[in-house]
Parts: sequence; structure tokens; C-alpha cells
Amino acid sequence: MEIPAQFHVSETSGWLVNHRINSALPGYLMVSSRSFTNDLADLSAEALCELGPLLAKAQHALGKVLGAKRVYIGRYGHSPGFPIHFHIIPIYDWVEDLFWQDQRYRLLQTFAEGPGETPTDGAELTFFIWREFCERAEPPPIKGPSVAETIELLRKTLRA
Repeated sequence: MEIPAQFHVSETSGWLVNHRINSALPGYLMVSSRSFTNDLADLSAEALCELGPLLAKAQHALGKVLGAKRVYIGRYGHSPGFPIHFHIIPIYDWVEDLFWQDQRYRLLQTFAEGPGETPTDGAELTFFIWREFCERAEPPPIKGPSVAETIELLRKTLRA
């Protein structure tokens, strides 16, 4: 899948960092391998050496530049036709507030047996973000810079 240039944030010889195309959440990044494989073991040593610092730099930028309270980094990769890639999801205070205000997501509490370690967890917030900011025709309003403004801020930070 070709990523349109307006979504490109940064790149190395082995990886492309872009804003997730269908995400209205500013700062939702994707880090995709330039090698068409879905297995870390098939990547070159150089690409593997680039990955850790690249993920760390992206996490740092989302926290320091955009004020993300937490940053989730995950690899899912069950969709055929895509190279190995990682989702980098910023969790802002206002996103978590929206999650708690939406009564539909209280149903998630009925799946646990007993109290969790925290009021919510990464799986629940990731689910909320995917459904509300990536799949809804009209996502919730955002606070802070737009997606386009965020891409520009991150380009300056990650390319430095």
C-alpha cells in the first residue's frame, strides 16, 4: 500500500514513519518496514538496529511535543498484504476523558471478573481509539493541533 506523501513524517533506510491515514487522532503513527515481510526474523540487522531508536524517538516526541500522557506501541499484523508494521498511539488526557464520558464503553467493565489493576487498560483505550477516531465517519472533536499541524510538528522533531 502506497502511503501518500502528506502523511509521511520520517524515514530511515529500513523504515517509514507516517501518520495513520484514516486516523483523526493527531499523532497516531505507523512505523512500517521497507522490506516486504511480516516476520522480524527476516529483517536485516541494520533494519533491526534502527527500529528501537526509531520507536523511542517517536514515543519521546509524542510525549514532549504533543503532551501525550502515555504512548502505546503495538504490532498486530494479521491483515494480509502489509509489511510488518507498528502502531504508535498517543493517549492524551482528553482522549481518556472522552472514553470515560461515553457510556457505551462501560460495557467493557462487565468482561472482567473483579477489579482491574487500573480503572482502564491499554486494550480498552486502543479499542476506543480505533472505533472512535479511525472508523467513525464523524469522530469526536480533538483538542490541540490538527492532524496536518501535528504531522508538521513531528516532521521537525523526528527529522532533527
